Amino acid sequence: MKIGVLGSGLMGKEAARDLVASEGVASVGLADIDIDRAQLVCDQLNSPKLRAYQVNASDEDELANYMMQFDVIINALFYSFNEVVAKTAIKVGVNSVDLGGHIGHMTDKVLALQEEAKNAGVTLIPDLGVAPGMINILSGHGARKLDKLESIKLYVGGIPVRPDPPFEYNHVFSMEGVFDHYTDPSLIVRNGIKQEIPSLSEVEPIYFERFGPLEAFHTSGGTSTLSISYPDLETLEYKTIRYPGHAEKFKLLVDLNLTRMDYEVELNGQMINPREVFLKVLDPIVDLKDKDDAVLLRILVSGKKDGKPVTYEYEMTTYKDRGTNVTAMARATANTISVVAQMIGNGTITKRGVYPPEQIVQGDTYITEMEKRGVKIVESNNLAKTHVNI
Repeated sequence: MKIGVLGSGLMGKEAARDLVASEGVASVGLADIDIDRAQLVCDQLNSPKLRAYQVNASDEDELANYMMQFDVIINALFYSFNEVVAKTAIKVGVNSVDLGGHIGHMTDKVLALQEEAKNAGVTLIPDLGVAPGMINILSGHGARKLDKLESIKLYVGGIPVRPDPPFEYNHVFSMEGVFDHYTDPSLIVRNGIKQEIPSLSEVEPIYFERFGPLEAFHTSGGTSTLSISYPDLETLEYKTIRYPGHAEKFKLLVDLNLTRMDYEVELNGQMINPREVFLKVLDPIVDLKDKDDAVLLRILVSGKKDGKPVTYEYEMTTYKDRGTNVTAMARATANTISVVAQMIGNGTITKRGVYPPEQIVQGDTYITEMEKRGVKIVESNNLAKTHVNI
């Protein structure tokens, strides 16, 4: 199969790294508006399968000419490009996957292309990172094992292995995104009713092997499309994992209006957005730099099977790869989108149209493929009382 990657940033580079190492992939394109940046990545990965392309994704003809050369496109561009890439994939008859983007309802716009994609005979899957992405796939995998699905509880966090004050946190994506997740309200389902509650709320302790105690609290965006795919849920919650005290500290900053986009103050005759200033101050303090990070994940999918209450649990702890210097978050994210792109390309996924990950990605195949890449997801349930390594 031939797979094209859009964007040679961190996630694009790491997806390309996995693709060239995969036997079923014959050739890989890596496109960027800056050809030198794409070529540098190609030189670093040093694979005869890989070729750099110069593509301006804002030019629909350029984009189409690039995309039509491949069986599947991995869109690792900024989320604002997701709709145009999806529409172009339909236009040229190529399958496409992206990393998601619920800001501005971008994923909703991609999902709305269902009929056009089906008629064009292509498969589009948005939201293929960790959260959303991995959590959707595993939630869907657990849901299919139940006769009646009742509850999904999600806990995910990217944290430094050795935390430093004041926040005991280092970012692996943009702090702007973190601010949005902390500031916007969180969608949950409680007692069968969809509702919004404040982010950074309902802090609870959580423990992982080699980590603990940690804390988990509500943040926005994490429940993704799950409330739509499973409209009869009694409970749906997504909480972010951090070191203890993090939520309280950030709650103060939110309450002081330091994270709001729509707030300005006058300073020396100029209107200033405190968020922009705070981002500039905070960014160097919480930059991960060369520190080790970890991604922690726990998913509880509960309901009835053969009339009995059952909970399927999925747990993962992934660390930075010191050999390649690839962060844990990049490993979990880029491998997810690469694995699913290959599942489309090799015919494991055959449904045509636009689908969120929980509806279309086979969980057992995904878990097996991720373990081959050193990202181990452990499944257990409360019936067997034993952990089964898949």
